[in-house]
Formats: sequence, structure tokens, C-alpha cells
Amino acid sequence: LGGSFSAEHGIGVTKKPFLERYRDQTELDLMRALKKALDPAGILNPGKVI
Repeated sequence: LGGSFSAEHGIGVTKKPFLERYRDQTELDLMRALKKALDPAGILNPGKVI
């Protein structure tokens, strides 16, 4: 259908496995870099997507 999910409050645990289907590697890398910059120790909502 060509759509993608959006989530102003996070995608949730249920939809996390589908993230790589709808976002390209550049977007995923940016999301991981932002998470690392904002939470270098990885203690804020571990395993969650920002």
C-alpha cells in the first residue's frame, strides 16, 4: 500500500520489529545516534525506540 506507521509517542513494543521494513538504514542510524547522544549509558527506557 506504500504507507508507513507514525507515532508521536513512540511505536510501542509491538510494532518495533517492523521498524526496519518502513525506515531506511540512514534513518535507523540517525535514530540510534540520537538515542546514544541523549542516553550514552543506555539507562533510559532500554530497548525502546525514540
